[in-house]
Amino acid sequence: MTTHDVTVSTGSVSTRALLTGGAIAGPLYVAVWLVQAFTREGFDITRHPASLLANGGPGWIQTTNFIVSGLLSIAAAVGLRRTLAGRPHATRVRGGVWGPWLVGAYGFGLLLAAAFPADPAAGFPVGTPADYAEISARGMGHFVAGGIGFTGLIAACLVIAAHYRSIRRRGFARFSAITGVLFFAAFAALSAGAGSRPTIIAFDLAVVLGWTWLTAVCLDKRR
Repeated sequence: MTTHDVTVSTGSVSTRALLTGGAIAGPLYVAVWLVQAFTREGFDITRHPASLLANGGPGWIQTTNFIVSGLLSIAAAVGLRRTLAGRPHATRVRGGVWGPWLVGAYGFGLLLAAAFPADPAAGFPVGTPADYAEISARGMGHFVAGGIGFTGLIAACLVIAAHYRSIRRRGFARFSAITGVLFFAAFAALSAGAGSRPTIIAFDLAVVLGWTWLTAVCLDKRR
């Protein structure tokens, strides 16, 4: 085996590890979120977004969840960049260049969400008035984090859809585009709906869909 062969082999293992991390980010995030959602006193998954779980005594769990999933998403971005870097120029333009950067923006948004927790709201944690909706400086930071992260995810879906179309992977192209459109619709509805039950439920489902998409893409490129 030549020195060049060793370098390629080592790089291949590292890329697979990065994409494996990206693939487990979503299942891990959703599992930790749902366990808390159904065990934290006063939390109602139809009324409270996951971000509120960062409040209260056990709030460190959701904060850690944001950090770990954010780092794994950034790892996924690096792995995707490596797998797409060798594509022909035309294919790189159609998703290979910007797609990984946008996935990285999603991960960065998750890290910012950990640094700037959401304000208590809608009666959670226990003791918070049901109509409490005051926005602090950290709460504004959380809104900025969400804007960066979710915009990155939506754009990544649409850009990587173009990449899959360019290599004639129509199933993945449709899945990517549909995920981006539905996530955008749910995010817009949540922003306009002022925390109504239908918009929170729709957004919860969109979050699961977004993570499912990232897992599927990472597993696809890992092969």
